[in-house]
Amino acid sequence: MENPNTVSRGLKRKPEGDLSQNQSDFKAQCLSSKFRKKILRQVSLLNSTTSDPLTLQKAIHNLSVLAEDEDLVDTVLDCGVVPALVRHFKLPDARNDDNSNIGKDSSDRVIDHEECEMAKGCALIIELLAVKQEYQDLIVGAGALPCLVESLKKHKICTISQPLINLLKRAADAITSLAHENSDIKTCVRREGGIPPLVELLEFGDIKVQRAAARTLRTLAFKNDGNKNQIVECDALPTLVLMLGSEDSKLHSEAIGVIGNLVHSSPNIKKDVLLAGALQPVICSLSSSSYCSESRREAALLLGQFATTDSDCKVHIAQRGAIPPLVDMLKSSDAELQEMSSFALGRLAQDSHNQAGIAQSGGIEPLLKLLDSKKTPVQQNVVFALYGLSDNEDNVVCIIKADGFQRLKAGNFKNQQTVECAMKTLKRLEEKTQGRVLKQLIRLMCYPEEVVQRRVAIALAYLCSPRDSKTIFIDNRGLNLLLDMLKSPNVRQMSDASAALHKLAAKAHSSVVSLFELPPPSPSPQVYLGEEYVNNPKLSDITFLVEGRTFYAHRDCLVSSDIFRAMFDGSYREREAKNVVIPNIKWDVFELMMRFIYTGTVDVSLDMAQDLLRAADQYLLDGLKRICEYAIIQEISVENVVILYKVAEDFNATSLRHACILFMLEKFDVLRSEPWYCSLVHHILPNICMFFSTLLVKSHPVDL
Repeated sequence: MENPNTVSRGLKRKPEGDLSQNQSDFKAQCLSSKFRKKILRQVSLLNSTTSDPLTLQKAIHNLSVLAEDEDLVDTVLDCGVVPALVRHFKLPDARNDDNSNIGKDSSDRVIDHEECEMAKGCALIIELLAVKQEYQDLIVGAGALPCLVESLKKHKICTISQPLINLLKRAADAITSLAHENSDIKTCVRREGGIPPLVELLEFGDIKVQRAAARTLRTLAFKNDGNKNQIVECDALPTLVLMLGSEDSKLHSEAIGVIGNLVHSSPNIKKDVLLAGALQPVICSLSSSSYCSESRREAALLLGQFATTDSDCKVHIAQRGAIPPLVDMLKSSDAELQEMSSFALGRLAQDSHNQAGIAQSGGIEPLLKLLDSKKTPVQQNVVFALYGLSDNEDNVVCIIKADGFQRLKAGNFKNQQTVECAMKTLKRLEEKTQGRVLKQLIRLMCYPEEVVQRRVAIALAYLCSPRDSKTIFIDNRGLNLLLDMLKSPNVRQMSDASAALHKLAAKAHSSVVSLFELPPPSPSPQVYLGEEYVNNPKLSDITFLVEGRTFYAHRDCLVSSDIFRAMFDGSYREREAKNVVIPNIKWDVFELMMRFIYTGTVDVSLDMAQDLLRAADQYLLDGLKRICEYAIIQEISVENVVILYKVAEDFNATSLRHACILFMLEKFDVLRSEPWYCSLVHHILPNICMFFSTLLVKSHPVDL
């Protein structure tokens, strides 16, 4: 399962402050010639060698107002704004060629307020224009990036002042916008030497500058290994770890974001971050009320990433108190908090030492509730966490008690990976349902809460071994619980019980001879005359008159039927008769019945099966009855199941009756809308109980 990425990572940041809001009517005219002329006029002022500083500053301000509207960005760029800005994006010591500063200590140099505002305005416009990759590339191609990087270094050679602070912040923000989702420019920033000054600015005396520097490093570190390595090599980790303890929530958020991007898919950096002491402040971030949801999400994600380092780290995270706040985050209404906390708990749950701790902290029930989440990543993380927790035998009992089995089984999971993980979790629950776990579950079937009794009985119908089914469902009243649910007015209970009973029967059938297969050969040898003697006058000593037609037979062959044997051996008048009239039976049916008596087998079509079943029942031919039942069973449907159940009752066709019962249980969701269904199920409950009692006893190894 891949690590989830927070939506805030690398996202373009909207400029803060210094900007007025445009009106909707202004946007509607964004491509008009009026604005093009205005833009060209401002560019002309920037390119003029006679413009005074105040004019230049005003032109830059006007362009920044125009650049606020993304619909105007194309026009602004087409008018050549960026090259003009680059010409002016230099501080006094670089732009002026006078000798006024010669001999002065560079560290004491004071930047002129107007010039600094001009440079800040240039950076702001660049930030606003970098809304698409092609614009970012054009701006960097025009040479803006070196100017921005040089601006970051000015705090080392100039006296600290508010204009300089504003410039540092705006230059960092401009680089953030240029590098947003642009891997080439991220690399260019490193090659231009932008990372070292950004790391230095993490310790600058102004908190807004610190935030801006951290934000830029966060963007540069996202999916760029070269930048990650240089940030670490510049010794940024100690400062970033200290920032995790900051009382400023925004600074904390940016710091934890930088660390998150550094450790993502970078095992070595992950170890460096842990060695720098990040674990405890990250854990503290989970529950601090002073931090925003984004910080808590990033903290949970980081812990999940830390937990993949090794087993010891998983244990250390739990020992330092991470589990309770992570469980609390599961209960949040924020889907992203749910996603990240379940991600972290899923990784922690892969260690046996943590599995019981998560359950003891109340983690199982909120995880189960989140199986119904509409967010695919949340579902995926939760199922993975439950898979880990189910490795602990005590947790198996807790999961089943909290309805975890049914939730996993019936879950509406949105991707195949989650479905497969849910199936693996159910398989693990099945493997654990034996010995001590089974004994605990059997005890829960006597739990005071009936809902728990029902949950356990349903789960055991699916999870128990056939060899344990008699102990559970006959000796410990599990069958009674399921049957009580079957006659409940609650549709959900009836559906669950029907499916559980059907599954229980299927498992029991796998351990004994199926009730619905053709009968095995008789253990006592039986001699058949063969096909050639069917309705053959040769050696015939008895004839039957059926529908006015003569059927030739042989008394010795007919003794396999108790009825025929009594007819010829007893005191009936047919004993001495040569011709016997057979009433109430069709010729085709009688012929098939006799063919079975002569050969021991017969092919039965569905249209003949019911009439032949009636004849087989009348003449006590059990083998033929089974053949007829088997043929009828293959054709059971929603439309005819009630009729066939009545046929089974009328002719004591046990296999057919049982097949109809199982069909009605299996097709509950289809049949329950029929007006007759519930009353019929209530009526046949004794037969259902008898069927399962017999079947489960047969499946018990002692009774095999």
